[in-house]
Amino acid sequence: MFKKRGLLLVMLSMVIAAAAAWVANNYVKSSVATAQGGNGANVTVLAAAMKIPYGTRIESRHVKTLEVPKGLLPPGAISDFKEADGNIVKSEILEGEIILKDRLAGSGAGNSLAALVAPNKRAVTVRVNDVIGVAGFLAPGNFVDVLGTRLEQNTSRRAVSETIIKMVKVLAVDQQATSDKSDAVVVRAVTLELEPGQAETLVKWEEEGTIQLALRNPTDTMVARDEPAPAAPAPVARPRPAKRAAPAPVDRGSEVILIRGTKVQNTKASG
Repeated sequence: MFKKRGLLLVMLSMVIAAAAAWVANNYVKSSVATAQGGNGANVTVLAAAMKIPYGTRIESRHVKTLEVPKGLLPPGAISDFKEADGNIVKSEILEGEIILKDRLAGSGAGNSLAALVAPNKRAVTVRVNDVIGVAGFLAPGNFVDVLGTRLEQNTSRRAVSETIIKMVKVLAVDQQATSDKSDAVVVRAVTLELEPGQAETLVKWEEEGTIQLALRNPTDTMVARDEPAPAAPAPVARPRPAKRAAPAPVDRGSEVILIRGTKVQNTKASG
């Protein structure tokens, strides 16, 4: 009696376990189908076959294809290589990352540098040396501040420095709009992305004095406020020394000085 009851319980447990597995399997399949758009279809998209640096023109060696569920396809994904061929990368794309249209500049924008210039901005090149160019640590994509120094047009000829432009992007160093090297390289020219008014200011300061580039941290997107220079201390009034009164003139009357040899004698003249 007890053996039959134990066998029945074992068989019932197996039936319940099989039913639970079947329900779990159907639930997983249903979830996957929902994520894939309800029909389980995959689509082919382009992804980076290697790390693609900023300013690189897309070629076939840079991309590969991936199968992605239709329901997980990100907006702007590219499925046809013709849409990406010859385009310029506006920001670095990591290996395996899906290539999006917003990360590329059109191939009809001219050379790579012209394609990287944002709308309503201008590319202006300045001559630099190992000091102005931050010892060669500038690279395309960095952000810098521009400092200007000139002599005051007065008799003091004192040098005055100020930050004339803040938070501007480095488009190119020398003739390279892209760089995958981390070592410092001393360059002769740096191209900056400026607004028209900033470009005029930069050219003016170059003619009137000298400029210096200050490298910013890539995570620092805040533009520091200009703090007014401390006011010069007010001059302290010093008391003027009192004037000494002139001695009253001595009325000597009608004196006559007689000098006889080494003897001097004062005598009053008789009326």
